Amino acid sequence: MTTSLEKLVEHARKVRMTEPQKTEQRISFAFGTAKIENENVTREMVVQAAKKPKK
Repeated sequence: MTTSLEKLVEHARKVRMTEPQKTEQRISFAFGTAKIENENVTREMVVQAAKKPKK
């Protein structure tokens, strides 16, 4: 790894996301993954699913 890349990785290790950022990251991941499997999935569908209470 180059020195500049090592510095970026080290910096990234120290980043702590807020809960809203984590939620947005999860939604983004879920949407991207679902879209690969089913092109009819919309981001809004994923957002609505994320808002449903967990059992």
